[in-house]
Amino acid sequence: MGSVRRVATSWLVLLVAACASAQPPTSLVKVPDKLNPGANESLAMVVAAKGVQIYECRARTDQVGSYEWAFVAPEADLFDSRGNRIGRHYAGPHWESIDGSKILGTLKERVDAPVADAIPWLLLSAKSVGAEGSFSKVTSIQRVNTVGGASPKVGCSQAATGTPARTNYTADYYFFTAK
Repeated sequence: MGSVRRVATSWLVLLVAACASAQPPTSLVKVPDKLNPGANESLAMVVAAKGVQIYECRARTDQVGSYEWAFVAPEADLFDSRGNRIGRHYAGPHWESIDGSKILGTLKERVDAPVADAIPWLLLSAKSVGAEGSFSKVTSIQRVNTVGGASPKVGCSQAATGTPARTNYTADYYFFTAK
């Protein structure tokens, strides 16, 4: 009976260890094909963002006497899957980890969000512009699951020129690295 118990205990320990081992994240959202990263990239982490999209009321360059809300920058905190703050997202666009690693994104593709009044879903190429760390190997970023963040619908006029507007948003950023 003792050897059976030892074998069962050993199997249980191995099973628990296998379940607890770090598994790469898997994508939970279906994106249009044009937002898929390169075939040589794999999903490294999913980062949730909560913050604002900042706009400024400006004169339109294509219509004299008309005004529009122009995008200025994002300003958001970034969170891991456990809800721990791991960094920030700001103008550039940059994503900066608390470990000092930082990436700069360049727009590759965009599609309208499937939810009304949400900022578009994006695919961006990324390059490291900071220290070695959790973000430094990221090669592509998808922005998906956006809620809010769209520019205001009203309030931009000649009298409001230069006025900022901050629109709340949330999104998931899928960070990809080379395989």
